[in-house]
Amino acid sequence: MSRQPDQQSDTAADSQKASGHQAHLPDPRTQYPRPPFKHQQQDWPGLASRMDPRPDHGETSYVGSGRLAGRKALITGGDSGMGRAAAIAFAREGADVAIGHLPQEQEDADEVLALIAQAGRKGVALPGDIRTEAFCRQLVADAVEQLGGLDILVNNAAFQHTVPQIEDLTSEQFDQTFKTNVYAPFWITKAALAHLPAGSAIINTASIQAYHSSQCLLDYAQTKASNVAFTHALAKQLAERGIRVNAVAPGPIWTPLQPAGGQPPEALPQFGAQTPLGRPGQPAELAGVYVNLATSDSAFTTGEVYGVAGGSGRS
Repeated sequence: MSRQPDQQSDTAADSQKASGHQAHLPDPRTQYPRPPFKHQQQDWPGLASRMDPRPDHGETSYVGSGRLAGRKALITGGDSGMGRAAAIAFAREGADVAIGHLPQEQEDADEVLALIAQAGRKGVALPGDIRTEAFCRQLVADAVEQLGGLDILVNNAAFQHTVPQIEDLTSEQFDQTFKTNVYAPFWITKAALAHLPAGSAIINTASIQAYHSSQCLLDYAQTKASNVAFTHALAKQLAERGIRVNAVAPGPIWTPLQPAGGQPPEALPQFGAQTPLGRPGQPAELAGVYVNLATSDSAFTTGEVYGVAGGSGRS
């Protein structure tokens, strides 16, 4: 009996060889661009369309299978990065999608809307600044009105700006980081709850910075730890309503946050080289995680934090 699995594997391997087919397995170390990258900087908030190399959000690779048919999602920061990857994937899985973004990011947002339309779904762009409670409430109201409801909320938008020492961290930046990363998810989620039925999913974007904080991201790391705590506590609150709350904790991911002040300029060429896989992740590599957490396949999954960090996650 102990040999049965090996015998089955041998039989499958022999059958595969006999058929002349061999599965192509991409090497995760070289599947996407590796450092060194070109020196590049952008004014905040940055655009994916101006990065070199351009991030992969799954534009040509993500293939849906109807797992979110008829669903309605609001994604903050949906113009680029993980939010864009989730928006593309959700649409190709059958969902209508509203994306929140800053007015300066309209160029990227228009690309996302075109991709959603190509998937045959409704896409809505809602520009504005989530650092005010009034806009957060309006964002939810507009998404619900234009989509005809809401059952997936992805709190993804974030502000990150590197500062070498605490003495250099201004109260203005500290306030901007917390308003964007902590206050806004609170305000948006609170407003959304009036519209989320049982079976809905809330997904927060946390970060490896919650566990392994970089010394130059003091304020950002604190907010990501808050996102983790928010996820754990809110999941317990909302379980009795049948609403699941989970989070995704990415490691270094190639997004506009990085060249727009998220990394020291001199460090960007080697961004991601410190991971065991030797490269940063691409937003497309997180799309499936967001989809899985949004589907009813994960009905027993709540209060969890999924790491996608190239081997440099929690330890």
